[in-house]
Amino acid sequence: MSLSNTHWGAERIGAMLRSCRTIHFIGVGGVSMCSLAEITLHDGMHVSGSDRTDSERLDRLRRLGADICIGHNTACVQGADAVVYTVAIGEENPEYQAALHAGKPLISRADYLGYLMMRYRTRIGVAGMNGKSTTTAMCAQILQNAGDPTVFCGAELTALGGAPCRIGQGREQMVFEACEYMDSFLDFNPTMAVLLNIGMDHVDYFHSMEQIRGSFLRFAQRTGEDGCIVANADDPELMRAMEPYRGRTYTFGLRRPADFQAADLTAVHGCRRFTFCHRGEPVCRIALRQPGEFQVVNALAAASAAFLCGAFPEQIADGLNAFPGVHRRMEYRGTLNGAAVYDDYAHHPSAIEVTLAGAREMGYRRVLCAYQPHTYSRTAGLFREFTHAFDRCDRVYFADIYAARERNESGVSSRRLAEAVGARAVYCGDLQTLADTLCREAGEGDLLIIMGAGDIENVFGLLPLQPSPNPAH
Repeated sequence: MSLSNTHWGAERIGAMLRSCRTIHFIGVGGVSMCSLAEITLHDGMHVSGSDRTDSERLDRLRRLGADICIGHNTACVQGADAVVYTVAIGEENPEYQAALHAGKPLISRADYLGYLMMRYRTRIGVAGMNGKSTTTAMCAQILQNAGDPTVFCGAELTALGGAPCRIGQGREQMVFEACEYMDSFLDFNPTMAVLLNIGMDHVDYFHSMEQIRGSFLRFAQRTGEDGCIVANADDPELMRAMEPYRGRTYTFGLRRPADFQAADLTAVHGCRRFTFCHRGEPVCRIALRQPGEFQVVNALAAASAAFLCGAFPEQIADGLNAFPGVHRRMEYRGTLNGAAVYDDYAHHPSAIEVTLAGAREMGYRRVLCAYQPHTYSRTAGLFREFTHAFDRCDRVYFADIYAARERNESGVSSRRLAEAVGARAVYCGDLQTLADTLCREAGEGDLLIIMGAGDIENVFGLLPLQPSPNPAH
């Protein structure tokens, strides 16, 4: 069973934590949780944490002074004054149960982040079904040129040496990724909500587009009377959701009239160059290093938010032109039998489609995709959409579904998905079989994308990759 979010609010959490000296994090190895642990250490508090497996993130926390347990057991929480947990853990988690029975304050990850962000004057929250991590990272890169922001991202940032967060010395700006799963973002209080797109996802929680539109509207409304939203004018569902919003609204887009737009678009190996414009007036020229038209949308969102925060044209241009990308977002990993190999986190049909469309523009002989579906509920609920998501690749190789927090109650499988996709699909099953198949089939002139949000990145340890310079650069 998954835990629900508490939505306690910053004031109540502040009162709960006033006398606390040690905070324990259940699942501290997660990208967001390790960031929260790091800022807690930075605040001078003692941190302990636990996770199922060891990782480089946990090593980083150890170096910063945290006490880390591998495995979940009741002893881990004995010395803690309060416990922060992620809603992805099960209610039966022994540490959660021990803290509950001991009467220790139990705070959800989103609640705790919502509490921490209230110390910052400007709070930029990036929300959307796709593109959150990249847009957050782009915005952070620009704002670092203009000031000293604190950054919380849902992915490891290349520009920060693989860290998912940056802790600024001041309390002026914070840019953060706002996840919609289980309405976690309704714990946050942005002063600016950057809204990328909405669509059907997380079908274990969201049951209709009406529910999703309502959640995104409530997130936008949390900006308050003095806040604003920066919304994608090209997304009709998003704009429909924002119709009741009464605060200041700024828009960006490629196709519909908007406050911020891209003009004079050109492409080099799939990577776009364009002029960033505000109300028809040129601001600066941008040359992106990541392929695909959807990256222009992400860049427009980030540039618009930074412009509204007072960033100068040269700071926007320098930030985006130097942006190196985000871990597992079309991240180049080397070559396999002469094929260029990239790593990507896409796991929603629309994200898969735009990523493969961008890959198709890079000029390779074939585009191959190795994909691991993420959760049974998403695969079953969006099954029809998944059958068309791979139309832009020449061959797709399916690993078994990554269960995450779920049991298979629908009977869906990767084998069924491969059969539905048709002749271009190959069902591989386990990661070793997937790796063996890729070694046989990838070759010179191919682009191979290893894609998914589960443990599919472990396949890289099974492939004889050769290091070589990124051909896109």
